[in-house]
Amino acid sequence: METLKFIASYLTIVLLAPPVMLGIINKTKAAVAGRKGPPVLQPLHDTIKLLGKGAVYSETTTWMFRLGPVVSLAAVIAAASLVPLAGAPLVSFNGDAILFAYLFALGRFVTVTAALDTGSSFEGMGASREVAFSSLAEPALILAFAGLAYRAGEFSLVRMFAPHGGLNSAASTILALGSLFVVLLAENSRIPVDDPNTHLELTMIHEVMVLDHGGPDLAFILHGAGLKLVLMAGLLVRLILPELPMLGSAGSLLLGLAAAAVLIGLVESSMARLRLVRVPQLLVAAICAATFGLILTLR
Repeated sequence: METLKFIASYLTIVLLAPPVMLGIINKTKAAVAGRKGPPVLQPLHDTIKLLGKGAVYSETTTWMFRLGPVVSLAAVIAAASLVPLAGAPLVSFNGDAILFAYLFALGRFVTVTAALDTGSSFEGMGASREVAFSSLAEPALILAFAGLAYRAGEFSLVRMFAPHGGLNSAASTILALGSLFVVLLAENSRIPVDDPNTHLELTMIHEVMVLDHGGPDLAFILHGAGLKLVLMAGLLVRLILPELPMLGSAGSLLLGLAAAAVLIGLVESSMARLRLVRVPQLLVAAICAATFGLILTLR
């Protein structure tokens, strides 16, 4: 019974948390702007509507274009099994943090390949930007993971993202948090790295790669992007928010995800998107912060 309850909680978070978190972000941005905004569950309604539609495929595309959305969603779901969303992960072993990073990279690879498969120079431009920025976001992610892994004594997400004491530990945790938050914004194409709501050719990165997708394919991409946001935010919540006895592990996580969504909404409401030439500087700063955190951990 406990196992079934655990699996049910996990599936509920994986299915419902992504659209709700995106809805809270949009609601926060609307509130800051003095607007009513869409309902919190609007992303869920949009996903269900897309699942009921058909998909149109160009004659110039191959099987890779159809495979991209499916594999990208499957990769993110596999990564979700490694994250302690409901108190403990579905799968845990020493080194699962490396697999987590590789699964994110796999999802990005198939999305970029599907965009290039269209033969569109517009989508090729977005794919090149996605790859260029991810080449800087991944070192920041791995270095932050390395510092947390050295402190925990193993490369397991459960141990790495458990609270630790000590002055050096607090300093390294803050640096890792800052670095991972920048990676979260970059991996999920949020402001100031990218604007998920824009369709301006000169600034689009992730959105331009999925313009030719529709119906269930687009629903898979949108849910995968939302789930990736939940996973990154969930790791940060597990690192800084202790489990609250009155809410339990899953309830504490959901409360933390809601707070993270409000924070992301406030960030996007308080600043504009950076110029493309400034985005690498932000990611390099995240790499430096993660490196300093690792050095403090090694001392």
